[in-house]
This record gives sequence, structure tokens and C-alpha cells, in this order.
Amino acid sequence: MAIRTILACASGGTASDGTVEIACQIAKRFQAHLEGFHVRLDAKELLVHAGVGFGATVAADWVEQIMGDAGAQATKTRASFAAAAARHGLAMVEAPPASGASAAWREETGYASRVVARRARFFDLAVLGRSDRVMDEPHSDTIEETLMHSGRPLLLAPARPPAVLGETVAFGWNGSAAAVHALTAALPFLVGARAVFVIAIGGHHERSAEAVIAYLAWRGVAAQLRTADAIPGVGPGEQLLAAARDEGADLLVMGGYGRTPWREMLFGGATREVVGTSLLPLLLSH
Repeated sequence: MAIRTILACASGGTASDGTVEIACQIAKRFQAHLEGFHVRLDAKELLVHAGVGFGATVAADWVEQIMGDAGAQATKTRASFAAAAARHGLAMVEAPPASGASAAWREETGYASRVVARRARFFDLAVLGRSDRVMDEPHSDTIEETLMHSGRPLLLAPARPPAVLGETVAFGWNGSAAAVHALTAALPFLVGARAVFVIAIGGHHERSAEAVIAYLAWRGVAAQLRTADAIPGVGPGEQLLAAARDEGADLLVMGGYGRTPWREMLFGGATREVVGTSLLPLLLSH
């Protein structure tokens, strides 16, 4: 599957720089079209849901202030995106060009988690960011909504993007349908990587991991298998991250939420562990 369209969710917060930088790198690498997407807060909707008993005049003033702040943030975020696109040689366009890397900007107003998930359906890849201040959080509404409901792969960018992306790729294999979807989504990265490691935690996945190696070989990818026995008291996500770091990976690929997010929160799961602690870029697919 070729990557021709990319959605970069530029919130304007501390996660935006990493998101936009990695998205620009990918667009340039695959000569793809990149849309910078910003969702403005709907202050009126927030007021209704908050149920705050403001008087009409106070409520109107509050909404006007929030919307003014949102407008200023959108303007600043757009300028930052345009500067990054220019730095990477992405031409700003209004319609799809015949060839070459390009970029565009789009804004919508609403609840970000729902709006981003809907918009991501029309792109080959969505790129979201994680700020340092939400590291170790058990979940993120926007990440979960996009992963579970967009039907598209999601690349989760750290706040501080690496200098290179996808030269050494670690692929976490657990035999699940989500991992199969992640394998398909990652093929453009795997084909161009210098080194690919298929990592299976727990001996019962070793045989099917060997089939993954053979599958990739037919696509010209000389992947290497790495296995590790499960360690009591250590989660599979934690082991997967450690193995990826040991191999010097700059991108980790895995299936996302083989179980529903609420079950992962109750019982633990590899996605929750990795999303909550990884400083590596993550390519996830559900």
C-alpha cells in the first residue's frame, strides 16, 4: 500500500511540533500530500456540557474570549505548519497535484476526538502527537477514537521527533488480527528500512513470527526474528519496548487495542503500556 495522503493533527500544543515535523518527513519521503488539520474548541458546546450557571452577559463574554483565544492559537499553528512545510520543500496546494510532495491546511470546530477520527478516514495515514505532560497517562481520547473508529493506521509522534524515522523498524508480533493490519500498514516503511526486526514476546508466537519473516521476504524485506520468553510481573508492552530499544529501532510497529480500551484499562494490555511510556514513534493499527 502506497502512502499518498497524510493527516497531521496540529493541536497547537506542545505535541504539535513533533507531529508536524514527522508528518513532513514522511510526506517528503513518500512524495505524498500532507494536510495540516486543526480543530478549534467549540466554546458554546463546552458551555452547554459544563452546565455552568453563568448569566447571559457573562456567558457571552466568556464564549467570546474562548473563541478569540482559539482563533489566535489557530493562526499561530497554521503559520508554524506552513513554515515546516516550506522547510521540507512541500508545495502548498489547493487541489491534488500530478506528482510530488505537497501540503494544505484545514480547520474545523468541534470536539477534537470525534472530528479527528472522522477526518482521518480519508487519508492513508494519520499522525498524532503526544506531549511530555501526558506521558504515563493510561489513555487519550483522541488517540483511542482515531485508532478505533477511523479505520486507518495511526502514527504517534513524540514531542521531540528523532532525526531519522524508519531506518531501523521493530515490529511487535502477537498473532492477532490487529498485528496483521499493522503489518500491512507498515509495508511502505518496511520496504525502505535498512533493518527490520520482528519481535515476538512469549514462545507460542515464534512459529507464526517465522511466517511473518517469510511473508516479508516475498516483498524484498530481509527481516530478522527476535524472540523473548514472557517474564512474570513484566508486561508484554514493556518487554516489547525494551527489545526495540536494544535493536536501536527508530520506529515501533504494533497492532493497537487487540482488546477494547476499557478492557485494557481494567486488565492491562500491551497497547496501553506502550502508548503510556514510549518515546519512540509508534505506528499503530486496529
